[in-house]
Amino acid sequence: MKKLTIFLLSSVLLFGAAACSDNAKTSADAPDSTQATPEAPKAESVQKTKQDATDETRRRQLNADIKAREERNNITGGDTKRADGDLKSEVRSKLEANLPDSQLTVEAEDGVVVVAGTVLKQEQLAKIEPLAKEIKGVKNVNVKATVAAPKP
Repeated sequence: MKKLTIFLLSSVLLFGAAACSDNAKTSADAPDSTQATPEAPKAESVQKTKQDATDETRRRQLNADIKAREERNNITGGDTKRADGDLKSEVRSKLEANLPDSQLTVEAEDGVVVVAGTVLKQEQLAKIEPLAKEIKGVKNVNVKATVAAPKP
């Protein structure tokens, strides 16, 4: 029975990692890559993204998802090396739940997370690194995001 449980959990984690192999974004308007210098988003797209992200149901869902992933990680080995796709997805969810009006992309490799895109305030920019480091398996965070007001 234990082997079956471990097999099922491993299958779910493998499926999750494969599903998250693309660049993770906090919103549809976030840049496609952490390499390009981001442009300030348009005001209407920021408002639409903010409305979706600030929805209390969505925030509870994201936080529950993060908690479930951490519990699965503890069952399967705790602080051992995490899959890049899992880290990327968890950091993206954490940022989306806590910085709802941001437009960020997240990439992860060997515990190093790169976050790029735009936020509206300097305070939000300062929150990116501490929030990302709350996720187990994140060793270092490179913040390439900028503060930019939405375009009219």
